[in-house]
Amino acid sequence: MGHTQRDRDKLLMRIKRIRGQVDGIQRTLEEGEECFAVLQTVAACRGALTGLMMEIVEGHIRDHILDPAQEPTAAQRRAAEELMDVLRAFVK
Repeated sequence: MGHTQRDRDKLLMRIKRIRGQVDGIQRTLEEGEECFAVLQTVAACRGALTGLMMEIVEGHIRDHILDPAQEPTAAQRRAAEELMDVLRAFVK
């Protein structure tokens, strides 16, 4: 079973929260909020989407790049962690 299926409920909950944030963006525009409020809401939504993406990418690295059927070597674990650190820094 793939990690997206294993973590399905958790991922769907994140998506529901993101949907609520997108609805919040729409509300701020419909209610004529100042641009700062709109941008703040967009930034929160972007952060939530980035978090979702990173969760899926990290699962992909753990379950598809590292072989879950075998115990990864220390070097493989270190390389995977370094890759995830680089990706986290890149998406900030």
